[in-house]
Amino acid sequence: MSTLIKSAKIVDPGSKNHLQKKNILIDENGIIKKISSESAKAKTVIEGSDLHVSIGWFDMKANFNDPGLEQKEDLNTGRLAAAAGGFTEVALVPNTNPVIQSKNDVKYLQSGNKNELVQLHAIGAITKNCQGEDLTEMIDMHHAGAVAFSDGNKPIWNTDILLKTLQYLQKFDGLLINLPEDKYLTFFGTMHEGPTSTMLGLKGIPSLSEELIVKRDLKLLDYAGGKIHFSNISTRDALKIIKKAKQKDKNATCDVAVTHLLFDDRILVEYDSNFKVNPPLREEKDKKALLRGLMDEVIDVIVSSHEPHDEECKKLEFDLADFGMATIQTFFPMLLRATNNKDWIDLIPKFTTNPRKILGMEIPEIKTGEAANLTVFDPGELWSLDATNNFSRSKNSPFYNQQLKGKAVAVINNGHVFQW
Repeated sequence: MSTLIKSAKIVDPGSKNHLQKKNILIDENGIIKKISSESAKAKTVIEGSDLHVSIGWFDMKANFNDPGLEQKEDLNTGRLAAAAGGFTEVALVPNTNPVIQSKNDVKYLQSGNKNELVQLHAIGAITKNCQGEDLTEMIDMHHAGAVAFSDGNKPIWNTDILLKTLQYLQKFDGLLINLPEDKYLTFFGTMHEGPTSTMLGLKGIPSLSEELIVKRDLKLLDYAGGKIHFSNISTRDALKIIKKAKQKDKNATCDVAVTHLLFDDRILVEYDSNFKVNPPLREEKDKKALLRGLMDEVIDVIVSSHEPHDEECKKLEFDLADFGMATIQTFFPMLLRATNNKDWIDLIPKFTTNPRKILGMEIPEIKTGEAANLTVFDPGELWSLDATNNFSRSKNSPFYNQQLKGKAVAVINNGHVFQW
């Protein structure tokens, strides 16, 4: 079925069509047939008042909870929520039940890609059951298609394991992704340690727990070689350390969750467990530093850090509720709100080209003759997330039944079109 994207501003830095309004015609095989100012006929027409189009968005960190925890999310609902959020590709953390730690597990996650719009990429576990003690067969998982290796939502706390992994992954230029957290400083913590946690009487998680591990990992990177990516950076001091490392050309990259660009720990005064995330929401000065870090190119990637939960895990007393927020479908309006609708176009590479570069993947092009891997979005469109259009199986989002501004109206990939 042919598709026409009508009068959309192309967001493609480096392209001659960057920020120009064009019509994009895609044939029935999913190939970009024509990019021009002229109109054309097609069976499906995507149009709007302020359409923009970029290469398909890539989420470098999400959890679809499948296998084992399908009551929270499964691969089908996760794909739908991702498409509605504007993503054509998603890298999934290994924290499922069982953990993604073998070639068969990797194949399971990626088995539907041939016939699906949203492509899923497995991040294989570094240690068995993500417990930080025994290494998995990472080479087998690499050959099966794993794009990187991490214990996902759990940090690599064992220094010897981290060192051996850096050495091991160099055999095939593999990427180590680590959540920088000293677990011995975070026991029983529920939110950021600071004035707000003291006022609320909640056990805090200090910024130091992140900064110590960033320093440790960079020292080990110096010693062993390889490459490392820091997941979900949340503190300004950790960001300063990474900035210095990058100035010395160290092979280190990092990402930030969109949640931490928008909120700080003061929003927890009403004990809303939807805002209980890990790493925790930090102070306003940290949030501002993260936004600066994006503009200064210190932070390479923005992720959804999508963590869906059923009500039994979230509708509890704050200290008993699970960490995590469902964010993949509201990613774009959250980003717009965090940036006050300013300079957001400059951040598009943070969830299009940059994740693919870091993972060593092919980067799609908006070019005649290329397979269409596109996200069409309208930064001005108003909508609400509710029971009728929430494609996730979970609804642990603070944006439920609220008006949002900015919407991914369609995604096109692998010969498929999703429009809502």
